[in-house]
Amino acid sequence: MHLSLMDYIHHRRDCRLKQQERASRIAALPPVYREAFTDHDRRIIHQSIDALVSSVHKGTTKPLSILHTYGKIALYAHGRTNCVTEVMLSSAEEWLDAPKQPGGINLAGPLAGIPVSLKDSIIVGGYDTTVGYSSFVGNKTPADGPMVRLLKDAGAVPYVKTNLPITLLSFESTNDVWGRSTNPHCADYSPGGSTGGEAALLALGGRIGVGSDVAGSVRVPAHFSGCYSLRCSTGRWPKAGICTSMPGQEGVPSCYSPMARTLHDLTYFTRAVIGQEPWKYDATAHPIPWREDAAAAVEGRAKLRIGVMTTDGVVDPSPACKRALMMVDSALRRQGHELVEVKIPGTYEALKLASQLLNADGCQMFESFRRAGEWLDPGAAQMRRLASLPGPLRYLYYLWVKWVKRDAVWAGLVRDWRPKSAYENWHLVRQREAYRAQMFEWWNEQGLDAIISPPNATPAVPHDGMRDAVSSCGYTFLFNLLDYTAGVLPVTRVDKILDANAGKPHGNFNLKELNRVAQGAWKHYDPVRMHGLPVGVQVVGRRLEEEKVLAVMKRIEDALGEDKYPLLYPADLD
Repeated sequence: MHLSLMDYIHHRRDCRLKQQERASRIAALPPVYREAFTDHDRRIIHQSIDALVSSVHKGTTKPLSILHTYGKIALYAHGRTNCVTEVMLSSAEEWLDAPKQPGGINLAGPLAGIPVSLKDSIIVGGYDTTVGYSSFVGNKTPADGPMVRLLKDAGAVPYVKTNLPITLLSFESTNDVWGRSTNPHCADYSPGGSTGGEAALLALGGRIGVGSDVAGSVRVPAHFSGCYSLRCSTGRWPKAGICTSMPGQEGVPSCYSPMARTLHDLTYFTRAVIGQEPWKYDATAHPIPWREDAAAAVEGRAKLRIGVMTTDGVVDPSPACKRALMMVDSALRRQGHELVEVKIPGTYEALKLASQLLNADGCQMFESFRRAGEWLDPGAAQMRRLASLPGPLRYLYYLWVKWVKRDAVWAGLVRDWRPKSAYENWHLVRQREAYRAQMFEWWNEQGLDAIISPPNATPAVPHDGMRDAVSSCGYTFLFNLLDYTAGVLPVTRVDKILDANAGKPHGNFNLKELNRVAQGAWKHYDPVRMHGLPVGVQVVGRRLEEEKVLAVMKRIEDALGEDKYPLLYPADLD
């Protein structure tokens, strides 16, 4: 008891320390970061990333002025959404001022002078990497991690870190250390997770950023907040130099991946990082250079064959998400492309398998870093409770769900939700590889260039909605299991009239008739309250097809034409 009390006291102390430190760093910034946006700021924000880099190379734009502009945006976005954790602006000025010193920035690189925001799990020398845990406070290292070294060598300027959920296993972004991040379109809703603070910043004017994705963690925030992201296949984007809540978890590997405010920036950023030869910084990165011919092959073809995944087989999409998908379907058909509805085999079994692999430790690792009294995301808390049930109780619960509640879907998910032995884990990996082989043959038979689908069954969830919707992740989690490349682009916004469903909040059905996973998602679908929230579409390719997926996303955005998603801007920049 004494140890738990001291643990809690240390927890509260460290949370106060980090929040006071953040406030002090903001207060100590030069006045330029608090001034009104100028015409110069507007020119920087609206200038293409390649033109901006070129102007830095030519000396016509000072990198410090770019940093000032995006520092203003970061403070504005943070004031609106609580999206920023570590404020690194003062250090960024020093890195720009001394490019030849350790930690300095190479202004001859392909990202010269471009500010980049980083998820608060990426190691930057001299700053903590808390991952939302108070026990990680004070874990700063003197040197940058390999990923940050690569970014600085490319000319990028790390300037802020962004918020995430404790455990990294949520589509919300809340923790005791930094507080709750909110959606830039509506403060009652989540910006997504686990890279949610990043999405909020990008939606409000940030430029480019880096997040991670193990079940949809860069794609769902892009969908919830209204920005762009690409979930790279393992080994295509550098991963070394990070801190995580689940070290050693390789059943469904987490992938670090790019996010951006625009599709052009996303493509440029991805190309620039891969062009830096990440395999020279990270032993896990594949030596695969950027393949311009793969993108050109998509750009040059008059007719693509696109599969349309209308449901994950567990939770049907809400009217808003289905409408966005059909907007893309119609736009592509008008351009002469072939659209075919596809039913991916074994999606429910894949969800079961992926969830068992991801938490094969029974949630012990992410829980081991949590201090006494530390807040836990409600979805992660539910997973932990189920995993800690004694075996006989869990089996009785499974029987009750299956035979009394008549919910075979939820029963199948919870039956084996417990710590696995190495022997059991090996069997799960064997099943994963068998499923990947099955899907390899299926895709060959379909002859598809890509698949489009909803990124989630609903738009953004309200705060603490993951208590109900924790298992509604099949649209994205499926492609983590397969290790396929997948991107998300914003398409439209929820319309309370267009997206109403039979005049009832949950449609013309009784929620109790749905399986529990679907209940948890649909419980929060309310087009009136959600009016104006972004809605995106997911674009999926096969493994290591980053160039191709980005090119298909470009074809989609071109096809949408005037229906292209309207970006959100700070009020002073409209």
